[in-house]
Amino acid sequence: MSGDSNVAPVIIKRKKIIAADGHHGGAWKVAYADFVTAMMAFFMLMWLLNATTEKQRKGIADYFSPTIAMARVSGGGSGALGGDSVFAENTLPRVGTGATSLRPQAERTKDDAFDSKDPSNGGPETEEFKQVEELLMGRGGESMVADELLEHIVTEVTDEGLVIEFFETSQARLFDDFAQPTPLLEDLALVLARASDVVTNSVAIEAHTTGYPVVLADNPAWKVSRDRAEVFRELVIDRGLDAQRVRRVTAYADRDPKAENTMDPRNSRIEVIFLRRN
Repeated sequence: MSGDSNVAPVIIKRKKIIAADGHHGGAWKVAYADFVTAMMAFFMLMWLLNATTEKQRKGIADYFSPTIAMARVSGGGSGALGGDSVFAENTLPRVGTGATSLRPQAERTKDDAFDSKDPSNGGPETEEFKQVEELLMGRGGESMVADELLEHIVTEVTDEGLVIEFFETSQARLFDDFAQPTPLLEDLALVLARASDVVTNSVAIEAHTTGYPVVLADNPAWKVSRDRAEVFRELVIDRGLDAQRVRRVTAYADRDPKAENTMDPRNSRIEVIFLRRN
């Protein structure tokens, strides 16, 4: 027994084995999530480009590039620290929104409240145009036009003169499929002839049509718009407009649409311009 006491004890070490696969890290999951997010953003971008108009896309772009004010009262100039406050003397009278890209601050002086080049400001001729607008649209009181006709009239004072636009809707047309006028257009021609008595300016008549299907072998847009312009000229002359005042009659076919969809009825219209004397 004494001899056996010198033998080293036997130590049995049991290793616990777990039957499971070892993971290889989670970095791939992050990369995959980034990939899926990027693909979703890409498809959303493709959808927005197809489903929005140019004006809407510009609004979206402006939303993601906002102008951050550097102070409690932001500057009105082009630089971060330049320009006047929107509460400045010469800036506040502008429609309540300060200087804009359409009417920059440089165009104004301390003594000149309005830009002399703005066609909507000043001058006896512009005042006459406004009188015609008030008669047509009822802005100064009662309109000379019935409510059902007002829905088809838009007026605007431009550099060229007073533009009066008569346009179609899907429920009420100005012409048939060609150049035969409807009772609606005849009433509008009478309204125009009466409004022309307020001013003595020369008149330009422009005819626009909707687009026609591309499958047509012969696109009639030019012929139709030419005939419609001539028919409307005869209508207003028959109702009292002096023929000598008609300076030009122009056909634009479908080349100057108001609506993005060229086949929209809104694009079928007659524009009459009381031209400036100069």
